[in-house]
Amino acid sequence: MPTASFGWSDSNALSQQLDNPLHPPQHPIGGPMDKLGEQAVARVVGAMQTNLGERITIDDMAKVAMFSKFHFTRVFQRVTGVSPARFLSALRLQEAKRFLVATDLRVTEISHRVGYNSPGTFSSRFKTSVGLSPTEYRQLRGRTTRISVDNRKNIVVRRTSSVSGRIHCPAECEPGPTFVGLFRDPIPQGAPISCAVLPGPGHFQLENVPEGAWHLLIHTVPAGSEHTADRTPSVGSHGPLVVSSSTVAHVVDVVLRPMSAIDPPVLMALLDVRTTALETSRAS
Repeated sequence: MPTASFGWSDSNALSQQLDNPLHPPQHPIGGPMDKLGEQAVARVVGAMQTNLGERITIDDMAKVAMFSKFHFTRVFQRVTGVSPARFLSALRLQEAKRFLVATDLRVTEISHRVGYNSPGTFSSRFKTSVGLSPTEYRQLRGRTTRISVDNRKNIVVRRTSSVSGRIHCPAECEPGPTFVGLFRDPIPQGAPISCAVLPGPGHFQLENVPEGAWHLLIHTVPAGSEHTADRTPSVGSHGPLVVSSSTVAHVVDVVLRPMSAIDPPVLMALLDVRTTALETSRAS
């Protein structure tokens, strides 16, 4: 990984980052202090995106946020749901997905451009998070034919519960093909525990949910733009939902909102799955 430290040792560069925050987040947490925290996190995320190939430390991030290192870490976790390191890793893999589809760069070159010293480590993390190897992802042009559900023995203790509810689409969100899944973490990556692909927001039901604490994550794209990036997706989340041996069902309602820069990226390969589901529904 390059040895430059986030590209912020120059005070002028730092000032430029602070004076040009991203658009205010669209899912405020609370009062003025929370808004300041969101704005600080947005500055850091913007700087991450500009410097993905560099060595980025928590100290670097905290300087841009203008917080102490420990306060910054707490604020970032509260605003985004994940740690700064996890968010940075997700941004790097998201950029790698773009490079694989939009350029002819070799996988080794892409891995270095997004901050990995080892192409092997990069490929392993990419496949774990996206569900396809970098080469497969490129060959399929960012599409996958199905989503594999996580059926590892260490989590299938007892399947006794269901999670159901309704996904609401407010006026500021555009309805379209909708993915809903249960994950270990607040990032839609890897194999979900249970999932469904819907023609649009509305009622959903996930069956055979194993014991554990799961995050319900929803992602939808405007109809007709499943294979483009020119329109804003909508997202929603709920959880963690705790499922125990005595849990019969969880019923939850989730309101979608336009995805913002401080939402963790959607790392799963979803496009072809949603399109195929729609075509199947129309044909039937």
